[in-house]
Amino acid sequence: MKCPYCKAEDDKVVDSRASNDGSVIRRRRECTKCERRYTTYERVEEVPLFVIKKDQRREIYDRKKVLAGIHRACEKRPVPAEIQETIVVDLEKMLEEKYEKEVSSNIIGEFVMERLAKIDQVAYVRFASVYRQFKDISHFMKELKSLLIKS
Repeated sequence: MKCPYCKAEDDKVVDSRASNDGSVIRRRRECTKCERRYTTYERVEEVPLFVIKKDQRREIYDRKKVLAGIHRACEKRPVPAEIQETIVVDLEKMLEEKYEKEVSSNIIGEFVMERLAKIDQVAYVRFASVYRQFKDISHFMKELKSLLIKS
């Protein structure tokens, strides 16, 4: 770390403590050359996760967008908000473990549909109809029949 006063590169850490929610470390440093003190902050560098859309566009993963889709599918259904939030938390854990920089939107959509199918079949069909872009009633019926077979 360069001293902001004399630009020397030799310093020592005098005090170190976590600040805020523990995501940032505040360090008090002292330059060994000019003996002046200064503060630095250290945080984990967050690399954004990109979602590869069906048309090959890439956009940054947006938690709010996923949660909004789940909320719409579960609207007027007996699915508590905590369970909807849990789906997103579990999704993010899986994404963090398996994907570093990019993930296909198919992976996200299939994960959410799998979870919704176990929780509420109506919410599952609602989500699937948007995600799979049902063109007409025959696609919708096909999905319903496969759901009945699984039950």
